[in-house]
Amino acid sequence: MNNTNPLFQESPLLDNAVCFSKIKPEHFLPALDHAITLAKNNIAAIKNASEPISFKNTAEALEVSAEEVEHVSGVFHYLYSAEGPDEIHALAKEIAPKLATFGSDVSLDPILFERIKKLYEARNTLKLNTEEARLLEKQYHDFVRNGALLNEAQKNQLRAIDQEL
Repeated sequence: MNNTNPLFQESPLLDNAVCFSKIKPEHFLPALDHAITLAKNNIAAIKNASEPISFKNTAEALEVSAEEVEHVSGVFHYLYSAEGPDEIHALAKEIAPKLATFGSDVSLDPILFERIKKLYEARNTLKLNTEEARLLEKQYHDFVRNGALLNEAQKNQLRAIDQEL
């Protein structure tokens, strides 16, 4: 992705606030596709790590793996909920399924869940600080609530429901 997309440029505004005046509807889909690709690469690195599972290479890495996706979707949803132009509302029909698919791909990934589960089961021996322990607990429960323990048929049904919604 080139750096001319304002969704990936450093903001000149105070506290790096989003420069909404520079963002146009046509910036969102390329930015989201790029962000999802980056996140998938980050997640693949977590899943394929050759070193033993650790809080740092799994839970912490997962926490920051999709920051760009969160940024792009957050800006989009701000504009959408602020009664943005018709083009923004039309884009929701393309953006929502992409986000649903990405979310399902992460939350239903058996390898990623197994790594989080192993950490969660060993949490009392990991010497985590309060914030780390809370993050690991949240990640584990998020996976479970989002279907990680379902069988394949149930996971496929959940994916279909997520897409429909």
